[in-house]
Amino acid sequence: MQASYSRLIQGIWRIADWGLDANGVAGLVSACLDLGIDTFDLADIYTGYQCEGMFGAALAQSPELKQRIRLITKCGIALVTPARPEHRVKHYNTSREHIVRSAENSLLAMGVEQIDTLLIHRPDPLMNVDEMAEAFMVLKRAGKVARFGVSNFLPHQFDLLQSRLDEPLAANQVEVSLLHTDTLFDGTLDQCQRLRVAPQAWSPLAGGALAKVEPASSLGKVLARLSEELGLTREQLAIAWLLRHPARIHPVLGSGKIERIQVLVAAQQIELDRQQWFELLEAALGRQMP
Repeated sequence: MQASYSRLIQGIWRIADWGLDANGVAGLVSACLDLGIDTFDLADIYTGYQCEGMFGAALAQSPELKQRIRLITKCGIALVTPARPEHRVKHYNTSREHIVRSAENSLLAMGVEQIDTLLIHRPDPLMNVDEMAEAFMVLKRAGKVARFGVSNFLPHQFDLLQSRLDEPLAANQVEVSLLHTDTLFDGTLDQCQRLRVAPQAWSPLAGGALAKVEPASSLGKVLARLSEELGLTREQLAIAWLLRHPARIHPVLGSGKIERIQVLVAAQQIELDRQQWFELLEAALGRQMP
């Protein structure tokens, strides 16, 4: 399948589990590009702060890929790990110094000159939005980051940060799937639609839990029936369900198998009708809509 555009994003957080060397990862990136997926999602903390370096090693094997891809990475979470011996407790750090240093470390690890979108990984109870705005300005002026966004922010947290910025936040990456529907009702996707901000769905297949839904459950029955009627897999249905939302959700995949990615890309060709979409929602909620 060849696609000129994809709303799917390839997540890199499980890179250590893929069993691929640098050349293998580069080949996977190239195959994703052939499918129309040009955006790759990372974070400084993934794989114990090793993910960006592993991805950078793959790009070093095929440097021509750097000009064809868009990179998302995140910062703001501080893990207790041998890679960061100075961390005594897991915490969040959204200080000006930490954001700038993290972005610069990410650029060095990946061997690139610019991050397309830098996300604040989680809202920090101690976040000083004036400091965050200063960090964004420093990185923007230096050409090190093109756009900024957030992850796991509720609408009021998003609005607080946006109030200090001269340009709109580009994204909010949140958990949303058939097994995690809170985001549909807490105002997050409403806000994204109002502001025309791209919501990115992490764990769109519920971290593998979707595959374990009991066939006899309400959701299992609806998934089985619609899969047969539409000729789709359960996972394709879950992706099509997200893509049907008017906020224009961008699901973040996590597979290292190109055959599986191809299957999920094909879900973009299916548009569920309104009643099919609500059948899945009601089965996921375990109740009818009020």
